[in-house]
Amino acid sequence: MVCDSTPTTTANVRSAHWREIFAASIGNALEFYDLLIYGYFAIIIGQLFFPVHDATTSLLLSMGSFGVSFLMRPLGSVVLGSYADRVGRKASLTLSIGLMMLGTAMTVFVPTYQQIGIMSPIIIIIARMTQGFSSGGEFGAATAFMVEHADEKRRGFFASWQMSTLGLATVLAAGISALLSSCLSAVQISEWGWRVAFGVGLLIGPVGLYIRRYTDETTDFKQLGSEQKSKSPLREVFANDWHNMLLGGGVVAAATSFNYVHKLYMPTYAVAQLHLSATSSFVGALLTGLVLMVLAPLVGALADRYGYVKIMLAALVLIAVTTYPLFVLLNTWPTVTTFLLVQALVGLLIAASLGALPALLADIFPTHTRGTGLSISYNFSVTLFGGFAPLIVTWLIGVTHSKLAPSFYVMATAALSLVAIVALARRARATRELIIAP
Repeated sequence: MVCDSTPTTTANVRSAHWREIFAASIGNALEFYDLLIYGYFAIIIGQLFFPVHDATTSLLLSMGSFGVSFLMRPLGSVVLGSYADRVGRKASLTLSIGLMMLGTAMTVFVPTYQQIGIMSPIIIIIARMTQGFSSGGEFGAATAFMVEHADEKRRGFFASWQMSTLGLATVLAAGISALLSSCLSAVQISEWGWRVAFGVGLLIGPVGLYIRRYTDETTDFKQLGSEQKSKSPLREVFANDWHNMLLGGGVVAAATSFNYVHKLYMPTYAVAQLHLSATSSFVGALLTGLVLMVLAPLVGALADRYGYVKIMLAALVLIAVTTYPLFVLLNTWPTVTTFLLVQALVGLLIAASLGALPALLADIFPTHTRGTGLSISYNFSVTLFGGFAPLIVTWLIGVTHSKLAPSFYVMATAALSLVAIVALARRARATRELIIAP
């Protein structure tokens, strides 16, 4: 009697797919969680590690160390992206999450300025540099890993989990911050509560590291012969695919600016401009993250069916036409109810703009330079349009004296991304080299 093993085989394949999704996306979640927690506790970090007589200067120094991580991302994208193309996606992912854990551990355990003096802020800056460097290589290797493990007709769905885990990170960061702010006194948060928030990220890392060590390298990468693997993927991608890197970075601009303005800067905006409580601002961010976490895979699946470009075009148009009205709504009725409603709608728009993005970027680069091209196009754009977003919108509010100024910045990046996605679609039709639609 011969037993039919097909159901068992199918179950094993599905289990492997979900393990691969988790392995690839956990680093992205850890990176964004750490980023949000640092932003949420920037004032406390400034007081503990950059103590000066002026509170504003202390905060600026704290945010400056925060910005250092973004300046390191392009370098990380070049080094780790090339490493993913030369050695393998799995090797690059294992290295990047190890570096992330190192940076997080340094932040959790670093003594304050009062305890060890100048070495304290130096360690914080080194920790942020390590985090930024590792983050620079994470997206490219992880996205390449996911799309190369996926069936060609489900690449959008698989890669969208990269962005779904951004929502998960937001839920965790905002939820833990809200819990700490409601359960602990200001003194307790300053003394040890903020370390608990970073410590949660440190607990996540070993799980991701363990799973990544026991996943398989992608078939696409393994099938590249030694003569097909690029000896210098950085040189090759700039020589052959610089158009795609430039256009890909342009497509990322609106999604990343909208994401960072509403998830990283919005808690500060809610307190400073709308005069809402810190807990309410964190709950709003939590709601945004929850909507993104649930809807991003759905958007990825829709992109597989209708085409990445069509979905991205619709999302970018929606961001362009709704951003200003949403800020008008917030400032006309600055209540908790209005804020939560707007943040829920924002979560939907972020999911729409990010859900199809990873697979689209992956498909505009060939396998042998995919890690490098993905990493550079994504991270240079995130650094420029996302990392500087809080600084830019704060400056715009000061210059224009308008609480609606953040919407001006988002609309400008939306216009840039619309031009880029149209140009990318035309280039695809002209060259027939890019697979950006079913």
